Amino acid sequence: MAMGKRARREAIEFYAFISPWLFGFICFTLGPILYSLYLSFTKWEILTPPQFVGIANYLKAFTDDPRFWVTLKNTVYYTFVAIPFGMFFSIVLAMLMSRMVRGISIFRMLIYLPAVSSGVAATILWIMLISNQGLINQALGLIGIHGPSWLYDVRWTMPSLIMMNLWSGVGGGMVIYLAGLQGIPGHLLEAATIDGARWFQKTRYITLPLLTPVIFLNLIMSIIGSFQIFTQSFFLQGAMPPPIRDSVLTYSLYIYQNAFEFFKMGYASALSWILFLIVFILTITQFKVSNRWVYYD
Repeated sequence: MAMGKRARREAIEFYAFISPWLFGFICFTLGPILYSLYLSFTKWEILTPPQFVGIANYLKAFTDDPRFWVTLKNTVYYTFVAIPFGMFFSIVLAMLMSRMVRGISIFRMLIYLPAVSSGVAATILWIMLISNQGLINQALGLIGIHGPSWLYDVRWTMPSLIMMNLWSGVGGGMVIYLAGLQGIPGHLLEAATIDGARWFQKTRYITLPLLTPVIFLNLIMSIIGSFQIFTQSFFLQGAMPPPIRDSVLTYSLYIYQNAFEFFKMGYASALSWILFLIVFILTITQFKVSNRWVYYD
């Protein structure tokens, strides 16, 4: 009986201590999530009361909204191009930065610095760099290459978006991979060296297999982040002529436009839940197939 009273007292104290977090979670996270689910089945234009329309918003997205498919195609294209390049460069930089040489901490800081810089400031900087008379085209002209119209040619708008996001995202991935590399047991690499293994063999058969849990973590986070890209697309559109702005219109930006520019809150909520289902399915799929290539020591 005494232990029962003590357990109840500890439970009361536990819930008392976490009650501020519970209150905040219910009011500011769980509540809005559930309310947005309700709004996804309504027609609500802010100034008028919500009107229940069933699954009309979802049907509109799949059958009567060509921009929905444009934004989904742009986002998928960005995901399947930016993530492999980002992971590759992050791993390569992490391997280079794992070498213990003088001044290596300075190089690590410089590579990581774009990851903590303001997304707005970085995007404006890149718009200046990739303009027709920007520094990048001037540098290409010095070696006899006529630079493309990054912001005015539909063939180069999405590569421009991918390039600026690689610049700002590679450093964050590098830090995570660097931590994973430092967790690899040194005696395994030393044993491989004694056995005559070269750098490529040690990387392929020791480093990369032991790094797969970190690669898997970064893959999941990168997929989720790629479907939420907003800031760069938002400001990049402002520097483009109207006819080609949809070439960098991402899914998250389209949700924002429907909610705060077109005031279609119900439709924007439906698009948000479609995005949630897409990311959820992709994440579950990755977890299902991870046992085929992720090695846990």
